[in-house]
Amino acid sequence: SNTVQCANLTQNKKYKWKNTYSTSISSNCFHNIKRSSELLRLIDLDFSVSFSLLDLPPVNEYDMYIRNFGKMNTKQAYVQCNEDNLERDVQTEEVETLEKWTQHPGESALVSGGEEHSDLILIWMYAFDSQRLANFLRSACQVIAVLLEEDQVATQPGWKLRSRQTSLSISDRCFQLNTNQPFLHDRKISFLYVSQVQRQILLSAHGLPEKAGVGLLNRKSLICVWNIWQPSSPQKVLICDSEVLCCCFSPNKTTLVFAGTIDGSLLVWDLREDSRMHPYMRIGETDWTLRVPTFSTDGILNSVNHTSPILAVEPVSTSLYTDQNYGFSSLPYQEEMSSPPFQIASMDENGILNMWVSVTCMKSKSFQPKSRISDENFLLEKYSNTSHSVKILFKIFDLIPSHGTRHDLKVFPKLFRPRESGLRAISINAIDFFPFGKQLFLVGCSDGSIRLHQMTSEYPLMQWNDSTNGRPVIALQWALTRPAVFFVLDASSNIYIWDLLENDLLPVAKQTIPTENVVTMALLGEPEKTNGLLGIALAKESGQIDIQFVKKKWALPQPQESEKLHLILSQSF
Repeated sequence: SNTVQCANLTQNKKYKWKNTYSTSISSNCFHNIKRSSELLRLIDLDFSVSFSLLDLPPVNEYDMYIRNFGKMNTKQAYVQCNEDNLERDVQTEEVETLEKWTQHPGESALVSGGEEHSDLILIWMYAFDSQRLANFLRSACQVIAVLLEEDQVATQPGWKLRSRQTSLSISDRCFQLNTNQPFLHDRKISFLYVSQVQRQILLSAHGLPEKAGVGLLNRKSLICVWNIWQPSSPQKVLICDSEVLCCCFSPNKTTLVFAGTIDGSLLVWDLREDSRMHPYMRIGETDWTLRVPTFSTDGILNSVNHTSPILAVEPVSTSLYTDQNYGFSSLPYQEEMSSPPFQIASMDENGILNMWVSVTCMKSKSFQPKSRISDENFLLEKYSNTSHSVKILFKIFDLIPSHGTRHDLKVFPKLFRPRESGLRAISINAIDFFPFGKQLFLVGCSDGSIRLHQMTSEYPLMQWNDSTNGRPVIALQWALTRPAVFFVLDASSNIYIWDLLENDLLPVAKQTIPTENVVTMALLGEPEKTNGLLGIALAKESGQIDIQFVKKKWALPQPQESEKLHLILSQSF
C-alpha cells in the first residue's frame, strides 16, 4: 500500500509542473503579440528604394578573345599604327618605296625612268610574260574592235541598204569594204590576196593615183591590210615608191608582207614594228600611219635580183625547219632565230623563178623580237644550199606550164600540154592548186579554155574549151570548203561556178557583175569549220571591194565528196 501511495504522489507532482509551464508560455506569447501589435503602428516600409544584387553586362568579341587566348588580367590599351606616331612608340615596319617618272606624249624613245632597284626588276622580269600578254591584248583588241564595228553597222541603216543592192543571185548576203578613203581615191586595184593562216585577213594592192596630187602619197603605191569583219577601214596601210603587182603574207603568220614590184624588187614589211618608226598623215580627223618597207632587194642583191617586173610572189608551204642545217650552219646568230625560216618564191615576166629564204632573228638578251628588221637580224637570200628538193610548177606566159625542181633535177612530165597537138597562140593567165591533198591543179588560158591537170600526167584529165565563149580567163580558184567546186572569172566580169559532182561538162551557174568591170577575185573561207562559210572578194575597176558569201549548196561539203570526185576523175582519164 505504501508503494501505491508513492506512485500516486509522484504522478500528482508531474501534473502540477506541466500546468505551471503551459501557463508561463501562454503568458509570454500574449505579451509578444501585444508588443508586435504596438510596434506595427510605429513601423512603415518604404517601397520607393531599390538596388541590384548582381550586375553582369554582355561580353564583347574582343573580351571573349582575350579571355580565351590572352593572359589573365590583361587588356589592350593601344593600337599600333602611324596615326599616334607622335605620342607613342610603335612597331610598324617602314614601307619600301621606289620613285618612277613617265611622260606622255613622249618627246623621244625614252618616256619613263627613275631609281633602279635590281631585286624589283628581277622579280618583274620573272613575274610577267610580255609575249603572252601581247598576244592576249592583240586577240582581245580584235574581238572588241569587231564588236564595235557590228554595233556601228547596226546603227547605220544606210550601210545595210547599200550592201543589199550589191548582192548577186549566187550569194546569200554581201557587204563592201570601205574603200572610200581619201588616200584610195582614183587608185585601181591590181591584186587581192587572202591569208592562208587567218582567213579573214585580206591584202589589196592599189596602184598609183590617176590624178596628180601633192603630199606624201602623190607617187606612192599602197597595200591595205583588211579584216573583213571590220570593213569600215583598213587595219594597216603600207607604202612604197614602185608600183606593186603582187603580194602575199608569210606562210605561218600574218606579221610579214612580201610584195613584188614593176621594177623587179622584192619588198618586205614587218607589221610588228612600232608605228612611231614610220611617217603618219592626218586626214580629216584620223591619223594614218604609213608603213615604209622594212627590207628591199633593190640595189642590195643585184646578182640574184629580178631585172623585170615580178608577176607572182607566193609562200612555199614546205618548211625548212625540218631540214638539216637549213643552209644556215655558218650564221653566227643561228641560235637566235625567233622563228623557223621559210621560203618565198618570186617569178618575173621573163620566166625567171627565184626561191628566197627568210630568217628573223632576235638578241638573246631580249624577250621579244626586235621591232625593226635590219640587215643584222633579217636575212633574205636566194635559196641555193639545201638537199630538200620540192617540185615547182610555174607558168611560161606565152606557151605552156613547165615542171621542174629547185636544183634542175629531171622530173616527169617536163611540160603539161593541152589535148590538142602542136603549139597554140595562147597564154596561161591563172593557175591554182588543189587544196585538199591530191596533186591536181587548174589552168586558165587566154582563149577561155580551162584544163584540169595532175602532176604525174603530161596531158589534162579534163579540158573545157567553150565554157566562157572564148573570153579570156583572168582568175580561177578552187573552193576552200568543197573539193569538187571551183570558180572562174573571165575578162567580161562573168563568174562561173563549176560543180563536178553535178555536171562535169558545163558550169552549174553563171553570174554577170553589173555596172562595172571586175579586175580580179580571191576566195576566202574556213575549211576547218563545218559552217559552210565561203566568200568571194571582188575587186572592181573603180577601186571598190565587194565580199559576196556564196549560197550554202556550193559551200557546204557533201557526203563522201572526195571519193566521188576521185571516181569521176578516174573515169575521165
